[in-house]
Amino acid sequence: MQTKHKTLLIIWHSRTGASEQAAKAAAAAAEALIDELASMDDTPYQVLVKKAAEVSLAELLSAHAYLFCAPENLASLSGQMKEFFDHYYYPLLGQIEGRYYSAIIAAGTDGTAALKQLQRICRGWRLNEAVPAIILNTAAASQAQILAPKQLGVAQVAQAEEIGATLMALIST
Repeated sequence: MQTKHKTLLIIWHSRTGASEQAAKAAAAAAEALIDELASMDDTPYQVLVKKAAEVSLAELLSAHAYLFCAPENLASLSGQMKEFFDHYYYPLLGQIEGRYYSAIIAAGTDGTAALKQLQRICRGWRLNEAVPAIILNTAAASQAQILAPKQLGVAQVAQAEEIGATLMALIST
């Protein structure tokens, strides 16, 4: 009999790169922890990293924890991430209650409105925010800064890595 993987599903959307970098940093840290976990037990673990437009219902239903990484656009979640949540709201309602999640919002100056929006949606899905969400401020205020590709700083990457590793550790217990 094949054992099912315990899965951390990282779902992201990014226009200028910050959210994608955060998602990949979190995934790398979670993958590194998998190697450590393998030496302690024989439970198979995996990390799936998917663009919001490419994730499937089956992947969502089989995941044990979620990390949502998205930019804030105009004091809201990016349209692509909001579309992801809208698309799967009814199919997941009552199906994933109690599962762990966290979020990373990439924002030029604030990010709080997008984070609150995402948290309200996750409360609607009855998810458990097991790891406090973070806002990565990219300090993009001018038009040129907003449109430019982003590069996360070392401390921001470390914050994303910590969330990925912590979510993986939580599903291993």
